[in-house]
Amino acid sequence: MELDISTERDGTTCRIAVNGEVDVYTSPLLKSHIVDAVDSGCVDLVVDLEGVGFIDSSGLGVLVSGLRRVKEQSGSMRVICTKEGILKIFRITGLDKVFPIFASADEAEGF
Repeated sequence: MELDISTERDGTTCRIAVNGEVDVYTSPLLKSHIVDAVDSGCVDLVVDLEGVGFIDSSGLGVLVSGLRRVKEQSGSMRVICTKEGILKIFRITGLDKVFPIFASADEAEGF
C-alpha cells in the first residue's frame, strides 16, 4: 500500500496529513517527515490521520518517537482522527492518554 504525506507549515507549527496505510513498510516515510519537520524548526506538530485506514505498532512507534523528539524541543504533538478503528487502537494501547486527539484541524490548532 502506498502512503501519501503532505506537510503544511505556519511558523513553528506543522500539520502533517497522512493518507494510506501506516505499517512496517510505510512507517519510515512518516518518520522522515516528522524528523524533517522538527529539524526545520517545527515544534508544534499536528498529525492528521483522517486519511489513514490502518496503522500498526510500527506506525504507533513512529508517533511516540516523534512525540519524544518534539518534546526535547519543548514542543507538542496533537493528532486529528475520527475513525473509530484507529481510535480503538489508540485506546487499546493507552496512547489516547498520551496524545491529545481532536476531530478537526480547527480543534487541534486551537488547543
